[in-house]
Amino acid sequence: MSQQHKIISQQLAESATVKRDLAQRSIGQIAEFYQRISQCYRQGGKILFCGNGGSAADAQHLAAELVGRFGRDNPPLAAIALTTDTSIITCLSNDYGFEEVFAKQVEALGQKGDILVAISTSGKSENVLRAVRRARELGLFTVTLVGSGGEPLAEASHLSVEVPSENSQRIQEAHITIGHIVLDLLERELAAESPQK
Repeated sequence: MSQQHKIISQQLAESATVKRDLAQRSIGQIAEFYQRISQCYRQGGKILFCGNGGSAADAQHLAAELVGRFGRDNPPLAAIALTTDTSIITCLSNDYGFEEVFAKQVEALGQKGDILVAISTSGKSENVLRAVRRARELGLFTVTLVGSGGEPLAEASHLSVEVPSENSQRIQEAHITIGHIVLDLLERELAAESPQK
C-alpha cells in the first residue's frame, strides 16, 4: 500500500470513528434538534444560521437545502444564513466591530419562536457567542453545533450537540452530517403528511 493510500485510509477511519462516537453520545440531542425545528416550522417560524469560515459554509449549505430541497420536492422552508450578505457584514463590522456581525442580524431578523443554529468547532467564537446571547434575550431557541468541550458556546445555548473530537476537520464533517440527518427527518415528516399524488 502506498503512503497516499495509507493516509486516505487513516483519514476515512478517523472520520468514521468520530461519527460512531457521536452516535453513541448524541442521538438524543440530534433528535431534539429535529423536533425543535419541526415545531418551529409548524408555528410559522424560521431558522437562522451563523458561523465563521468552514462553519459559515455549513450555515449556507443547510439554509440552502431548507429553502431549496434536500432530497424531496417539499415546499420551501424559511431559513437564512447570516453569513451571506457582504454589504451587511462589512457595514456591521466597520460600525460595530466583527464581534457584533451576527448579533445585530439576529436582532433585526429574529423573532420569538424562531431558532438560531450557531456553528463553531471551538465553541469560542465571540461573534457567534454574542449572537446566541442576543437570540436568547429575544426569545429565540438556540442550538449550537460544537466540538469537544465547546465552551462557552455550549453553555450559552438551550441545546448543544457536541462532536467528540478536537480536530476541526473531523468536527466539520460531523456537523454537516448532523445537519443532513435533521433535514432528512424533516423531509420524511413533510412527505408523510403531504397528499399522495
